[in-house]
Amino acid sequence: MSTQISKLNTIDIGINEKDRQAIADELSKLLADTYTLYLTTHNFHWNVTGPMFNTLHLMFMGQYTELWNAVDPIAERIRSLGHFAPGSYHQFSELTSLPDVPTSPPKAIDMIKALVKGHEAVARTARSTFNKASDANDQPTADLLTQRLDIHEKTAWMLRSLLEE
Repeated sequence: MSTQISKLNTIDIGINEKDRQAIADELSKLLADTYTLYLTTHNFHWNVTGPMFNTLHLMFMGQYTELWNAVDPIAERIRSLGHFAPGSYHQFSELTSLPDVPTSPPKAIDMIKALVKGHEAVARTARSTFNKASDANDQPTADLLTQRLDIHEKTAWMLRSLLEE
């Protein structure tokens, strides 16, 4: 009976354990970056002031909502690969490539600049992860990453457009 149970718990999806571990590790970084950017964006939504308040308040709400909806599919992909997803502030702080949100809210223009950098950083993490997924022939992860890349690159472009005079 225990042999049957262990066979049922063995993952045989056509990606070896070493590659699944490497992809899960990279996805964990993407999850940490996404969650950190979510927190930063939500913080800016709450604390933005100035003449662009209404525009930025609404824009940031759309962005943090999108980021919130992104964390679950990333975490679930890690689980599908047979690994546990990180889920604590401590783990995220160790894995993320993004700085923590400032304790004192920056001016609106600096919020925009910080979010551009954040979306570009998440795009870099996704692109790095994509290479590992592609090398391992992991189409579901590659598909997820392609979608994330499109969103982060487009959001960074839209935010950069606000910085033009």
